[in-house]
Amino acid sequence: MSHRLSLSRAAHLVGVHRSTLQKMIGEGKLAAAEGMITAQELLRAFPQVNLEASGGIEWVNRIKEESFGRRVRERMLPSQEILAQRLFSQGLELADLRRTVQRYHALVEELGGLLREGFQGHPAQPGALAALSEGLGRALAGDASDAFAAIDEALRVMTPRVEVRPSGREFFVEGHDSILQSGLKAGLQLSYGCGNGTCGLCRARVVDGEVQRIRPHDFTLSEAERAQGHVLMCAYSAVTDVKIETLEAAGPEDIPRQEIVATVRAVSPLGEDTRLLHLQAPRSNRLRFLAGQSASLGAVSPAGDMQGSFAIASCPCDDRNLHFHVGRDDGDTFATGVFSGAIRPGERVTLVGPEGRFVLGREPGRHLVFAACDLGFAPVKSLVEYALSADSAASYTIAWLATRPDGHYLANQCRAWAEALDGFSWMPFRHADAAEGAAELVAGLRAATDFAGTDVYVAGPEAFVHCAEFELRSAGAPAESITALVM
Repeated sequence: MSHRLSLSRAAHLVGVHRSTLQKMIGEGKLAAAEGMITAQELLRAFPQVNLEASGGIEWVNRIKEESFGRRVRERMLPSQEILAQRLFSQGLELADLRRTVQRYHALVEELGGLLREGFQGHPAQPGALAALSEGLGRALAGDASDAFAAIDEALRVMTPRVEVRPSGREFFVEGHDSILQSGLKAGLQLSYGCGNGTCGLCRARVVDGEVQRIRPHDFTLSEAERAQGHVLMCAYSAVTDVKIETLEAAGPEDIPRQEIVATVRAVSPLGEDTRLLHLQAPRSNRLRFLAGQSASLGAVSPAGDMQGSFAIASCPCDDRNLHFHVGRDDGDTFATGVFSGAIRPGERVTLVGPEGRFVLGREPGRHLVFAACDLGFAPVKSLVEYALSADSAASYTIAWLATRPDGHYLANQCRAWAEALDGFSWMPFRHADAAEGAAELVAGLRAATDFAGTDVYVAGPEAFVHCAEFELRSAGAPAESITALVM
């Protein structure tokens, strides 16, 4: 039987996105059963693949070639204890397989001997015996797809796979990361609270596979929970490929409202009238949010209280480092504090949230179009980074309207995405009037897409959003496929 690979692992091996394989399966170009692909089928679909240059083996080789400084080891390699346990578990599995193969090998050889004895003196003996020998030889010989199996086994030691039930989503555990950290980096909305083993909200039941504790935790599981295989995802890492049972957030209603006190790490200029505010949450009290949501910020100064509401411009996969794009606004006390220097590194900022329903749909494989005006790019950036980490979209298009001189304050980021990623494009627009600019922007999108199988996300000032929604519906975009945020 040919070696079977998960969809995520197969994509890793041949160096393509998971969504690419999903599209091929949907088009009938790639056969899959129960979310698994055989190595033979993968080799048939990708006969030109060079394992030395594709994702999996390239990643292993990079580890060997780079210096093994402390940061490199922690980022790319598991701890010595986890690595030893993975090798031990794999050794037991391979020893069992070796015994099975040896028994089959002996059986085939014995069968060949018996057949040769039985054919002696038979008139059809020469041709029939040759055909049987050839068939038995093929059964004992390896094939090209065995290379995929070998690389898969090597990657299982370095990056075991985690399958989440009942959603069926998958991710890999790399380096020193816990199961929770790896899941968040992969774009999953796993349930958690503190992230350091105090609250117990990240409980999950291990259905299959082996895990090991990598850090202590204060929360105590009951005897019944331990007997059922429950662990805290923040304190455990995967030793082998594992299947866990846990719930994920399906929408904003599943994310609790939180209040945390964060520290200002940096205030950096993005343009003449735009600042990047970098807040860092405490390790024990991080902000759980969905990409595209907003938060209320508040601080106290000698001049009085400063408050404002801003879209989170960073990915939920890094829930401790929170970015906000703050525009100059004399009517906003918090924005005024950012530009005047009252909000500076080291200051404490109270953060309440998350808020809003400007979030991605849960259907994978959709084409994503983002229409933003000025600071509307902040929530769009969060959505894009999350979608990229989750590898959940078929393509990405960003159309960004600037109504002020520094409106395209992160144009370099958009260009970098477009140059580095297949199926990614960005379209800059300029117009002094937000509504008229929205009409031009949608006309540009209409020329580039037919909106079939597309989700559209619109963010910006009220005039821009209302005009863009009207023009999009007129262009054939279904109303239910449009998600809008007025800022």
